[in-house]
Amino acid sequence: MEKFVKKILENNNITSSKVVDKVVSRLLTSAKVEEIYKSISSLNNQVMDIFNKYKDSEEFKEYHLVIPNANAKNEYSYSFEISQFPNIKIKEIRSLDTLGLSFDNQTNILSGKPMIATQVELQIVFYNKKDENKNEEIKTVHFVVNADPKDLWKNIPSSKDIRYWKEDDDVYADDFLDRKIVIASKRGRSHAHEGTTRDDHFATQKLYDGWEIVAVADGAGSAKFARKGSEIATTFICDRFNNENIIKSISDLVASFYKEETPQPDIKSSIFNLLYKEVVSLYNYLNEFVSKEEISMKDLNTTLIFALVKKFEFGYVILTFGVGDCPICVVNEEKSEVKLLNKLDVGEYGGGTRFITMSEIFTNQGAFPMSHRFGIHRIENFSKLFLMTDGIYDPKFVVESKLEYWDTWKNFLLDIDGQNEDKTKVDFTNETEIKYQLLKWMDFWSKGNHDDRTLAIIY
Repeated sequence: MEKFVKKILENNNITSSKVVDKVVSRLLTSAKVEEIYKSISSLNNQVMDIFNKYKDSEEFKEYHLVIPNANAKNEYSYSFEISQFPNIKIKEIRSLDTLGLSFDNQTNILSGKPMIATQVELQIVFYNKKDENKNEEIKTVHFVVNADPKDLWKNIPSSKDIRYWKEDDDVYADDFLDRKIVIASKRGRSHAHEGTTRDDHFATQKLYDGWEIVAVADGAGSAKFARKGSEIATTFICDRFNNENIIKSISDLVASFYKEETPQPDIKSSIFNLLYKEVVSLYNYLNEFVSKEEISMKDLNTTLIFALVKKFEFGYVILTFGVGDCPICVVNEEKSEVKLLNKLDVGEYGGGTRFITMSEIFTNQGAFPMSHRFGIHRIENFSKLFLMTDGIYDPKFVVESKLEYWDTWKNFLLDIDGQNEDKTKVDFTNETEIKYQLLKWMDFWSKGNHDDRTLAIIY
């Protein structure tokens, strides 16, 4: 209190003297002065309390708070970390109504699922915990919801007036031997964005003597009429094998091949020769078609894979052919292993994708001999047989080596079962909806992968 009294005297230009010192001594023992001192000290503390409350609020307002961007159609969650402001309590956040987000003021978590891209100034309503009246103040923070990349792509229907038009999407589901088959072919986003047609195609056919065939083709994006090339390749090859004499010959040879303990190479060659003749017939037909239509063979460039399948007493036999980069894979019954049933024109066989329209593949001048494009496989049982174009292969497997890597396939099967970003599931027990479910599943997002997608599954 003495310093307090002396400070007042000093402020009033009263200097120390014998008289002044005696007066100060009396002031220090004065109850009235002590009361005044306590009152002023209390007022000083009150002022400082108010100052600190205002200071906390202003510091929080000035604090550079960055709320991470949200992504439209994706779940969002952000926890406000404001431990450096122990006296600040966020009461609510305004302007959330149109965003699809909510704020929990107990956990300080902002969460929800915004559906549209937007930018908004969020109003963070807060108060100081030391303020008995809990007077509200507002801090404004810029917040962004990024657009769903899918929404940036247009979906323009293709014109039915164009030459060799085909449906933008196609689906199929039916029995296949003693099993089921589902196929979906979806126009890629790059085509949809420009309003051009799908280049992929598929076909399947029930044949004589218990055989069935499924064919898948990926028309080259650089080819003017690839859409027609893939259609011809798949439908023609299926029709060619729909011949009783050809199929009977194949059945007899396959039975003989597996009758011996050690399968004979000459029988295998005979089987491949029968398949080869039909592939050559396809090539010849394509030549006739381009001549008649007055277009070039390159205009029809397309890959082609097919599988001829029959169930014998000794198991399933799968005869395969492939040109290009589309794989045929079978998953074993235990769902623990996978096998690639054809060679792909990628990797060590690369140098550019080969097409059924190329004469070089028939002269063994290609990446590998023509005979290596055929396969014969006996499997006692299997879980699923897959044929796919690179619209599926590229985003889901990336490189050829992963086509026989079980961990990649395990993830792929889980993906089809609904463990994906879109929660889209293909239910193999739902025979009515499965083809539409597969088509919907194929709408998955993969940055940089916007090609047509075709997937056939025998299950």
